[in-house]
Amino acid sequence: MPERKIRVLVAKPGLDGHDRGAKVIAAALRDAGMEVIYTGLHQTPEMIVSAAIQEDVDVVALSILSGAHMTLFPAVQEALLAEGADHILITGGGIIPEEDMAALESRGIGKLFGPGTTTSQAVEYISGWFTEHGRDREAVAQ
Repeated sequence: MPERKIRVLVAKPGLDGHDRGAKVIAAALRDAGMEVIYTGLHQTPEMIVSAAIQEDVDVVALSILSGAHMTLFPAVQEALLAEGADHILITGGGIIPEEDMAALESRGIGKLFGPGTTTSQAVEYISGWFTEHGRDREAVAQ
């Protein structure tokens, strides 16, 4: 049986309208063999969580350039927890100061990436996380 692909939801929460980075990372993840769902601009945390559950994703990757990362990452995390979806990795990137990255990671958010990060670093992180923590849905379904 072939190995299942990693399913990643790439989302742009809030009012930030700059989506070039999200599209670049979505393409890089897809080129690395992952199944990628891109939600588009102006998503609420509730919309992101609803899509993540509907699409049965392994990872939610948020792109935030608006400065609202200390609100939006926790809101998505809390909504996923409320839905019993704490198995989904939350990661992402944007313009996020290092001290805020550390604070978010300390509350259970995955690795966050700032300017200058290569797409291969994000691919390697998600692939490594999935190898260690991913669910084998085919085995569970049998």
